[in-house]
Amino acid sequence: MLPVDDALSADRAYRLVCEGTGLLWRGDFHNARQLLQALQRRVDRSLQRRPPPETREPGQAFHLHRKTQAQRSRILGLLLIELGPQYHCALRRAPNLQSACEQAWGPGEGPSVVSLQALQGLIGAREWYRKGVPVAELGDSIHPHYGVFSPVRGEYLPLVAQTPLPAALQAHPVAMDVGTGTGVLAALLARRGIPQVLATDLSDRALACARDNLERLQLPAVTLLKADLFAPGQAALIVCNPPWLPARPSSTVEQALYDEDGRMLCGFLQGLREHLVPGGEGWLILSDLAEHLGLRTREQLLGWIADAGLQVLGRLDTRPRHAKAQDASDPLHTARAAEVTSLWRLGAA
Repeated sequence: MLPVDDALSADRAYRLVCEGTGLLWRGDFHNARQLLQALQRRVDRSLQRRPPPETREPGQAFHLHRKTQAQRSRILGLLLIELGPQYHCALRRAPNLQSACEQAWGPGEGPSVVSLQALQGLIGAREWYRKGVPVAELGDSIHPHYGVFSPVRGEYLPLVAQTPLPAALQAHPVAMDVGTGTGVLAALLARRGIPQVLATDLSDRALACARDNLERLQLPAVTLLKADLFAPGQAALIVCNPPWLPARPSSTVEQALYDEDGRMLCGFLQGLREHLVPGGEGWLILSDLAEHLGLRTREQLLGWIADAGLQVLGRLDTRPRHAKAQDASDPLHTARAAEVTSLWRLGAA
């Protein structure tokens, strides 16, 4: 680890981090941020200059993209900042980092060294939490905690808000939200008038986030439970928005995107029937991006549904609205442009 300051040029810094040298910043905090941006530009130019892979097979393109992103993150993570107790940063023009760091990492009892890239992520997450993500279907905002996936890609929310509720709710007015995350789907179900919603998650961080949002939205109909997939008992409606891509996550927040071997998706399908009351429905919210990337086929998904003793009662589709779907420079643009997000209505066969 090499102590450096404002005298270090971006070109030399780039050479050092590419060699694997950690740079412990001793200069001005704002200058460190500018250096990080300069390093980002150099890393991105270097990656763009690499020749395209010989194959255009989507699955290999996906894995190459993830490998490239991991390499980029490793290089940029070598610009380091020293923090004192309570996450105090002694650098000139340094912001107050205590609240952002405590939300992510808990109390800061002693000195530590962290990457500036990670700190920037914490500061950004704190802003998302403070401002919130507007959800038109709630007429309010959801405030994501650090490490809990934000509903910024909300094209599926109108599907949940508008799909007719199963008639079985009249006799058994209980719904479940499996893997609640921020609590946004549980909140939508409660706002639709379902008297009891059981929302589960295995992550303590997600449960704390959901509790914060549901209390602020004043939705006492929702009960939060720590569980791996289903709450005990049965329900007339069970909703699940599992990770969409079968790949290994490399961070906490990626667990909402990547699920190695599709564990949560398969677990939901395999356990759904026994947790549904007669006439009940399971709503599976799933993008077909994995199919366009060659990571899963439609035949596999339909096979898992049938093997679980389920049938498809209907399907509602929507197109993504996020910027990457229109970005032709994105390495996965072809797959993203063809992506469809669906709400699969499932019932016992």
